[in-house]
Amino acid sequence: MGYLWLAGAISAEVAATTAMKYSEGFSRLGPSLVTAVGYLVSFALLARTLRTLSIGTAYAIWSGVGTAAVAVLGLLLFGEGMSAAKVAGIVLIVGGVVVLNLGGAH
Repeated sequence: MGYLWLAGAISAEVAATTAMKYSEGFSRLGPSLVTAVGYLVSFALLARTLRTLSIGTAYAIWSGVGTAAVAVLGLLLFGEGMSAAKVAGIVLIVGGVVVLNLGGAH
């Protein structure tokens, strides 16, 4: 069940970060509210996740998957470039999460 809570936390964090871009520096009310609520929901779900998953594992997955997802959304929604360095960074993030999980997730 912990991984379901974690998936929700990641989804909420990615939505909040995306909304932050649309908020234009918190000058637009709707996206600003989505940002605030999204981060509150994300932290609440991450806290719920920590009841069953180790903090190192949960945080590595939460931050790594969230970072990679936001990078991809930047490409798709905002026309941000995808350089070889950015692809390498995403691969390293995902690889780091995998290594952390293989190295002692209990």
